[in-house]
Amino acid sequence: MTEPVRLSKRLAELLSCSRSEAEQYIEGGCVLVDGQLVEEQGAKVLPQQKVELIPQASLAAPAPVTILLHKTAGCDMEANPAAQLITPENHSADDRSDTRFIKRHLTGMTLTAPLEAYASGLLVLTQDWRIARKLIDDTAKVEQEFIVEVSGAIAADGLKLLNHGLKFNGRELPPIKVSWQNETRLRFALKGPQLGQIRSMCEKVGLNVVAMKRIRIGRLPMAGLQAGQWRYLLGYEQF
Repeated sequence: MTEPVRLSKRLAELLSCSRSEAEQYIEGGCVLVDGQLVEEQGAKVLPQQKVELIPQASLAAPAPVTILLHKTAGCDMEANPAAQLITPENHSADDRSDTRFIKRHLTGMTLTAPLEAYASGLLVLTQDWRIARKLIDDTAKVEQEFIVEVSGAIAADGLKLLNHGLKFNGRELPPIKVSWQNETRLRFALKGPQLGQIRSMCEKVGLNVVAMKRIRIGRLPMAGLQAGQWRYLLGYEQF
């Protein structure tokens, strides 16, 4: 029986290129084996297997991507890394980008503006340092919008205090925009919220947070992205 050989070696022979270039093609998601994409450098193939490049194959490093995820309530991002949440199976069918998913998109991902485990809504994961800087270093300049389901009876001046007059972690909070959406739902629009801040604010005015969903970061709404699904940030979209 003929022994398998490393895919990179076989590819280098087929293309008359170096092994390092062959490995770049593999890592870049450009190599098909019997019609199936193979991205693992250590993969091996048999002589009878067909190895080929995709039509748009390039040695250039893939451009950094940014992914929008509709996080579900109860999902702990520390216990569920991007590799478990960003999969072809939960890629939104409504994604209008022409970006082809490859495993390399999951490396070097930065989670910006995290959410509490109990919260749901829009999360942004990015390989782009410019977006990471805007949403992390300049978070105090980027408004976020939340819909918060509450229970309990609000204090007489509670809504006024939510808009301005409360402290969190010993510091006075800046003015924010809070309004009732209906009898049990509040809308919060604020810049640079800290983990636990909204729940603490509600508790200080007699309310318990039942559920919380982030529906917008900067100028980017979550829109029709379904719970548990993700899509790529489009080229014209900005925060």
